[in-house]
Amino acid sequence: MATPEAGSLAALTAEIVACRRCPRLVAWREQVARDKRAAFADQDYWGRPVAGFGDPAARLLVVGLAPAAHGGNRTGRVFTGDRSGDWLFAALHRAGYANQPTSVSADDGLALRDCYVAAVVRCAPPANKPTPAERDTCLPYLASEMALLHRLRVVVALGQFAYVALAGLVGARPRRPFGHGVEVALQGRPVILCSFHPSQQNTFTGRLSEAMFDRVFARARELSERAT
Repeated sequence: MATPEAGSLAALTAEIVACRRCPRLVAWREQVARDKRAAFADQDYWGRPVAGFGDPAARLLVVGLAPAAHGGNRTGRVFTGDRSGDWLFAALHRAGYANQPTSVSADDGLALRDCYVAAVVRCAPPANKPTPAERDTCLPYLASEMALLHRLRVVVALGQFAYVALAGLVGARPRRPFGHGVEVALQGRPVILCSFHPSQQNTFTGRLSEAMFDRVFARARELSERAT
């Protein structure tokens, strides 16, 4: 039986998927879905905004920048079908938050436990760079998701873009510079825990290692259980 939170999140998901508020992003996501990458030429692209995904009773929320053009914009699920997602869900599986280490399609059987995954911006942006106006237009969706996750205790910000957006939402207005492992805690608010983004730029160069990523989610588990 679905929980009230699940029903509310489902309604929010429908609202997100129907959004056309940012003309530049609408044009780009749909162009990518039409033109496709050669490796995925036989696939139907999602080509719409991508809502969050996971456990409605989650104490942990993971927030990235935006869907990848040929990842979430193709598959319709956040962090699914790209190398960043490979890293993220493998780490969540090792930490006990995911039932499997891979995320290749929206119907691949992946389930999250005590964890929800979302992004600041819900449409794939050109060059993976949303504008400040696009970020601010999309932020109310993240705020709504956070409000509906009634057990939320910890938010992992993947990258500086996510950190700045989240700090604004919780009223922190980053007093501390972004850095891997940085924690920001305010009374009555979820703790923000920072991590380098699992982009190829960071993982291929060794700036982010599996051990570093695993420590972030071990710390998230510790913080969420301590706050319960």
